[in-house]
Amino acid sequence: MLKTRKVVASGLVALLTAATLAACGDAPDEETNGGSGSGSEASSDVVPCIVSDAGGFDDKSFNQLSFEGAEQAADELGVKLIPVESNSENDYGPNLESLVGQGCNVIVTVGFALAAATKESAAANPDIKYILIDDSADGGDDGQTFDGEADQPNIKPLLYDTAQAAFLAGYAAADYTETGKVGTYGGLPFPTVTIFMDGFKQGAEYYAKEKDKDVKVVGWDGKDGSFTGGFEANEAATSTAKQILDQDVDVILPVGGPIYQGAITAIEDSGKDVAMVGVDADLYETDPSTQDYVMTSILKDMKVSTYEAIMSADGDDFDFSPYIGTLENDGVGIAPFHNFEDKVNPDLAGELDTIKSGIIDGSIKVNSYLGG
Repeated sequence: MLKTRKVVASGLVALLTAATLAACGDAPDEETNGGSGSGSEASSDVVPCIVSDAGGFDDKSFNQLSFEGAEQAADELGVKLIPVESNSENDYGPNLESLVGQGCNVIVTVGFALAAATKESAAANPDIKYILIDDSADGGDDGQTFDGEADQPNIKPLLYDTAQAAFLAGYAAADYTETGKVGTYGGLPFPTVTIFMDGFKQGAEYYAKEKDKDVKVVGWDGKDGSFTGGFEANEAATSTAKQILDQDVDVILPVGGPIYQGAITAIEDSGKDVAMVGVDADLYETDPSTQDYVMTSILKDMKVSTYEAIMSADGDDFDFSPYIGTLENDGVGIAPFHNFEDKVNPDLAGELDTIKSGIIDGSIKVNSYLGG
């Protein structure tokens, strides 16, 4: 059920679109090389491979975006992408061994959860180029330290300071709420999950201070919060969302791939007017069934950064220094308001543009493990 506020439309330009994607098999028997999907001859020595985390390549989120970027690069290089999908954390090491055995020389590992397995595989295979998404690969496996240099020299981290974009979404949520309560929950308390929650909380609190209004954030206090224990669209995802909504929350941010489906179920069961904020991809585009509920999404330009990393691996001068997506380089952002354009405050888009500029020039501080 949607709110019926009658205000002037406003919206933001999306950074990403994503296409529907079929899940790949656990260990596909594909040719190591030999041309693109159209059957053309290989024009590169790159043998690109990718391994998902337990969310799978059809998560309509970061696994899917990374796969699409890798697939685009493989097509343009005239080679075949070798994908392998993980069903659980126990698959990470064996899946990497499988890809090494198939002759992969550029391996993309998707997600913080694969950091330890990636570093182990990289240490054992120094001639292979690894592209690790969402982890800095330095300072241990807690993900809380970042010194700009991966533990293994053949790993390139792709990182995203999503706290910056989440700050904008938190501000928008605080402006939209009628109950004065916005909420968030995550899959697991990984830094790449809580960075969304941090920015969302800071943005809502910034709004409350600037507007002198009382807005409470439910589900994350900056250190502890609500988590489902995984990234599956299961009963835990639904019950956790329900616990958040039961606290009079009318805007909710689920962080963790498919767990947003639990929020949709909880919203529908509640019978209340609740808006949802998506993560990673523009959920309105990747899952049309959510269109009546998604106010906006916090975006990571993972498709483009994965594509560019693989393309740059076609040579001897590959740069292993970390990539960090920010608002300034368009590596992160927020999606349009879509069906909510005529429901949000008509001044909101302009205010968000001003805040974005302030974050970029440093006059508005957003704290995260990557940016401060």
